[in-house]
Amino acid sequence: MADAFCSDCKKHTEVVFDHSAGDTVCSECGLVLESHSIDETSEWRTFANESGDNDPVRVGGPSNPLLTDGGLSTVIAKPNGATGDFLSSSLGRWQNRGSNPDRGLIQAFKTIATMSDRLGLVATIKDRANEIYKKVEDQKSSRGRNQDALLAACLYIACRQEDKPRTVKEICSVANGATKKEIGRAKEYIVKQLGLETGQSVEMGTIHAGDFMRRFCSNLGMNNQAVKAAQEAVQKSEEFDIRRSPISIAAAVIYIITQLSDDKKPLRDISIATGVAEGTIRNSYKDLYPHVSKIIPGWYAKEEDLKNLCSP
Repeated sequence: MADAFCSDCKKHTEVVFDHSAGDTVCSECGLVLESHSIDETSEWRTFANESGDNDPVRVGGPSNPLLTDGGLSTVIAKPNGATGDFLSSSLGRWQNRGSNPDRGLIQAFKTIATMSDRLGLVATIKDRANEIYKKVEDQKSSRGRNQDALLAACLYIACRQEDKPRTVKEICSVANGATKKEIGRAKEYIVKQLGLETGQSVEMGTIHAGDFMRRFCSNLGMNNQAVKAAQEAVQKSEEFDIRRSPISIAAAVIYIITQLSDDKKPLRDISIATGVAEGTIRNSYKDLYPHVSKIIPGWYAKEEDLKNLCSP
């Protein structure tokens, strides 16, 4: 109980709080001193396996329109070894015996979420990858294929469609053992299947060298001025007919920018940060070299500095 001033008793008296009605009542005369009070204390109850666990969750998980039941069905947790878990264990066994049509989808979505987290991808890319996999799975033609490669390919396509492309090598690093070749085959298969479903070619989005630039520069620890120069240079490089992949051009531009700075980066470090072979970077540099005076921003390097670049 707490004390409060009662206008009827004309003194401080003990008051009782009626939680069901939200009323504060004087314990001596019964006068309602305050009604419909707001309880600001924690209102949640814990449903965690461990009774001592302070679980602040007020609601369940979000609905998932890709699942049959919207992802809102109840799952019986496994017993944790404490007494009185017999009922929980029995219910769990009965639930596992029942057929859940979404069991495979749920596991696939978990794998995609794990790969997305490891790559630092936003939720929109993860959701797009889930949608792509659901469309492929609905066609019932993916049985017998490498599941890890299929999920990795869904994530690769989602990155392309959301204009946040990742290299196949980056996707491969989180693909649970799937090789670049397997992911490439899975990507072609998915594009073909989605094209058959919609009756038109699948829009993958165009890859530009600038899409990778900031991430590659960050991996190398380049300063802001060098990053800005690299981004401007890679945009200007698109004006010339340089028949190299965007990733190779990005790596070559980074190599040129670092050679013009005080913080020169070895070719090996650039190769590791970009995932492009050293030989490929050299060949791309050879193609860029004739245009270097028009590509490199004038505020970053003078003409004398450009002449000091090593000729390919």
